[in-house]
Amino acid sequence: MVQRSSCIRNLVQSLRAASFPSKLADYLGNTSQAASSLGVATQPSAYSGSVGFSDEEYVDVDWDKLGFGFRPVDYMYVMRCSKAENFREGRLSRYGNIELSPSAGVLNYGQGILEGTKANRTEDGRILLFRPEQNAARMRHGAERMCMPSPSIEQFVDAVKETVLANKRWIPPPGKGSLYVRPLLLGTGPILGLAPAPEYTFLIYASPVCNYFKDGTAPLNLFIDEEFVRASPGGAGGVKTITNYAPVLKAIVRAKNRGFSDVLYLDAMNRKYLEEVSSCNVFVVKGNLISTPAINGTVLEGVTRKSILEIARDHGYQVEERVISVDDLVDADEVFCTGTAVGVAPVGSITHQNRRIEFKSEGSLVCQELYSTLVGLQTGRIEDKKGWTVQID
Repeated sequence: MVQRSSCIRNLVQSLRAASFPSKLADYLGNTSQAASSLGVATQPSAYSGSVGFSDEEYVDVDWDKLGFGFRPVDYMYVMRCSKAENFREGRLSRYGNIELSPSAGVLNYGQGILEGTKANRTEDGRILLFRPEQNAARMRHGAERMCMPSPSIEQFVDAVKETVLANKRWIPPPGKGSLYVRPLLLGTGPILGLAPAPEYTFLIYASPVCNYFKDGTAPLNLFIDEEFVRASPGGAGGVKTITNYAPVLKAIVRAKNRGFSDVLYLDAMNRKYLEEVSSCNVFVVKGNLISTPAINGTVLEGVTRKSILEIARDHGYQVEERVISVDDLVDADEVFCTGTAVGVAPVGSITHQNRRIEFKSEGSLVCQELYSTLVGLQTGRIEDKKGWTVQID
């Protein structure tokens, strides 16, 4: 683990220091080739400029009404390989639908991984990514678990850069949101028997977003549903496979129909220990101590989680990654959630077995202190001394 972290640090330093010569003209010149190889429904570019991009600084969007709904942008990125090969150079293509064989591995057996990162626009006009190499490393870890080839860390980061730059006009103004970037790794080759797919596609699309929850930055009201679990020991809960998400939909719908924001899941074995919320990690604050469930194979190692842990230590808090009993919530001062989509979200209450436990969610909050530092780094308002941000030129 230490060796892998050192390699990642060295790579991201080289990515930040190296020049980033644009390959967009070459990519766009080969768009039709990339699109046809995947069955992408494309249309001719209507944009001006030598490489087909619009000269507009911003697309015509009411940024003040931006939520977390999907808005298709101009371009997506596609790269393919067979299971016996490594990924090679990918291509940008106009955003459009893709065609898949009915027997594609991802459709029949759920052989797929997703990631999520964001691009932010700074006050002085720069575009920043936040720790994309961590997403790349997590995808590679998940791909190994799911018997899939995966792009190298450098390929992943470069592809994200190209996708963001091609869709630059969709990045919201400072303070209005982010461009959410969704990399996918899919088993797209046809397969009938239960086995790894013969072909794979790495695809990136994006969408401008703001607040994840419909109530914006209002404190969350969570529900502990003891009937459903998110993951079990020996399963794939610790990797970002697409198969982890559809099974929690029923629990989410049921909770929201009762007026809750989301579901907090307990461990599968004892139904006693906190694991995570449907799409984000959870933290518990008591005095100067900040605790979060330990990574044990059923909890996803979030990039935001990892960053908040380090920021908390920098702010002088004691930090623990440990087993947290549901009974520990009674004495907690604060509870909050973290994730790429949600950022850092305070929890106002958690309901368990018809008992509602309330937490501090107004005034001076630990989670707001940590969130301010996180957003400051992501948006360039705070000097990045950690090498976490990657600027796109």
